[in-house]
Amino acid sequence: MRLVRKDLEKDNAGQVTLIPEEPEDMWHTYNLLQVGDSLRASTIRKVQTESATGSVGSNRVRTTLTLCVEAIDFDSQACQLRVKGTNIQENEYVKMGAYHTIELEPNRQFTLAKKQWDSVVLERIEQACDPAWSADVAAVVMQEGLAHVCLVTPSMTLTRAKVEVNIPRKRKGNCSQHDRALERFYEQVVQAIQRHINFEVVKCVLVASPGFVREQFCDYMFQQAVKTDNKLLLENRSKFLQVHSSSGHKYALKEALCDPNVTSRLSDTKAAGEVKALDDFYKMLQHEPDRAFYGLKHVEKANEAMAVDTLLISDELFRHQDVATRARYVKLVDSVRENMGTVRIFSSLHVSGEQLGQLTGVAAILRFPVAELSDQEDESSSEED
Repeated sequence: MRLVRKDLEKDNAGQVTLIPEEPEDMWHTYNLLQVGDSLRASTIRKVQTESATGSVGSNRVRTTLTLCVEAIDFDSQACQLRVKGTNIQENEYVKMGAYHTIELEPNRQFTLAKKQWDSVVLERIEQACDPAWSADVAAVVMQEGLAHVCLVTPSMTLTRAKVEVNIPRKRKGNCSQHDRALERFYEQVVQAIQRHINFEVVKCVLVASPGFVREQFCDYMFQQAVKTDNKLLLENRSKFLQVHSSSGHKYALKEALCDPNVTSRLSDTKAAGEVKALDDFYKMLQHEPDRAFYGLKHVEKANEAMAVDTLLISDELFRHQDVATRARYVKLVDSVRENMGTVRIFSSLHVSGEQLGQLTGVAAILRFPVAELSDQEDESSSEED
């Protein structure tokens, strides 16, 4: 994401002009947009024209519109963003108050105006414009007959390919069908890796599986690479890292990212930091439950006692339509930081973010036990329901 201009007043009202450059920037833009914001961007509009003879025709024209945002639709797999709203600025082609849908695209500038830019939104702009936050981890999570090829970016886990092949069981004295199907499966996974992983960007490719599937697959892949003189795979052999996972399903990626060998390789990535924070929370919940809380009311109480050491919060909560509820989450984040706590904002498109979402989307690891809060747990959870 490229920041073109930022004009903010003292009361944090104002506008920001940005150019999304990567597909992932569309996800950042989706998180910046809220109903009631003003969006100015170039778009195509179908307009009716009347000729001198009175015949009516229609043609498509490119024009710049300013909409008051009413609905936002994001397609996470295609990374496409559509924003629907009413026109609030005079335009030769579109009447004031007329509805229009702008499709925001990479490399096309837009200007977003808000009555109030809060700290969480401004932080996201900083992160999105930081070139160090690019997709540098890929993963192949597999078991016999099933594989997911994923890209792990700082903001989302994207499934780029799913490979499924029926593998017949080994029969006594005849393994040929099993072996042929397994080879076909491995070949399809290799093709998916070459098609979807950009080795110029990716620093590490995790190959995760139960049992010996990952070892057998890697042996097959590099034997074939030697036979076919596949320079792409041979030159990047050192980037492949084999780790254990319980299955070949996408959710097993969290286990792979928790592996100590992986965390040391990925120590500089946001994804690894999120996974470690969630893992630490679960361990604390198991061994010292008085130092691990989840649920907004619970965490707010712990924060009032200045007990929050690490706050884990899902970015989904900052997209809440109710302004007061959203402001409550922003206030919690700001307060934890003021009290010298660490804040980790999880992406709801990451496997770790999905797990945090199952815990109400907000959790905290405390500096010291706050035992009296445990008694309020039932009351808190029933109130949030």
